[in-house]
Amino acid sequence: MNYLKIEHEDVCNGTGLRVVLWLSGCSHHCYNCQNPQTWNPDSGIPFDESAKQEVFNELSKDYISGITFSGGDPLHENNLDEVLKLVKQIRTSYPEKSIWLYTGYHVFINYPESHRQHKVILSTRPNASTNIIYDDELFFKKKEDDRKRSEIISLCNVLVDGEYIDEQKDLTLAYRGSKNQRVIDAQKTLSQNKIILYCD
Repeated sequence: MNYLKIEHEDVCNGTGLRVVLWLSGCSHHCYNCQNPQTWNPDSGIPFDESAKQEVFNELSKDYISGITFSGGDPLHENNLDEVLKLVKQIRTSYPEKSIWLYTGYHVFINYPESHRQHKVILSTRPNASTNIIYDDELFFKKKEDDRKRSEIISLCNVLVDGEYIDEQKDLTLAYRGSKNQRVIDAQKTLSQNKIILYCD
């Protein structure tokens, strides 16, 4: 997993003073994206033990409210293993800190057959001009990637989902760039079985 930078006292990408980890890798390629340099998963530098320690040192400060994962897309397939591991460690070490995550994927509720439990899973809008046929190996990899995305989401407090759409750009919106994007309260969504917005 690569990253572009770590911001220490950000006030734009979530509530309070936050650490922001800008990750490399994004398959959405939104028109007029503010960070096209993050699309290539090989851009930036490897997220090594030193970078991890930098993040945790910042989170240890009382005045830091939490961490925001952005990019790029933290849920790009190249980032899933490391992001999942990191989110678990942060949740364990700093349970009082909030975790925000920005993604171009669209979040929806999936109800298992039992209807006794539910989980938030992710789906992307397919490219209408492309017909993709998955072989078995790729199909099962996609399912495993979706499982990891769901687990990451379950550990977050707030998600900002959806691709940036330039025609719906609105500078008055809180925490997002276009009207189609949503700021979702992940934990309330999980407990109430429906998408609950953190803010309009």
